[in-house]
Amino acid sequence: MEQFEKNEDGTVTDTKNGLIWSKTLAEDVDLSDAEKAVAELGDGWRLPTIDELQLIVDRSTHSPAANEEIFPDTKSDWYWSSTPCAWNTAARWVVHFGYGSVGDDHLAYFACVRAVRASQ
Repeated sequence: MEQFEKNEDGTVTDTKNGLIWSKTLAEDVDLSDAEKAVAELGDGWRLPTIDELQLIVDRSTHSPAANEEIFPDTKSDWYWSSTPCAWNTAARWVVHFGYGSVGDDHLAYFACVRAVRASQ
């Protein structure tokens, strides 16, 4: 069985980690708008933690650093996580899918949004 399975509704199931991933919901939005985009999906959807977001990074490729067959809408840009930075309460951890790098962004900066939820 493959780790990632594409679903008919455009989501992707991570069978290894028990997660369902949304398509990219928004580009170039601040954290507040990112949280709104995720909330519009309904119950159970949330921003991924930094550890979860790194699960879909494919370091064997770049621009984007993601499996384009499974995640074809991935932008070579920063993506928000829900994980706060310990040294700055006004920042969150982010992943750049151009090269798979990890960094931090101020809450007012802009990044893309992909939501996650537990599989049923």
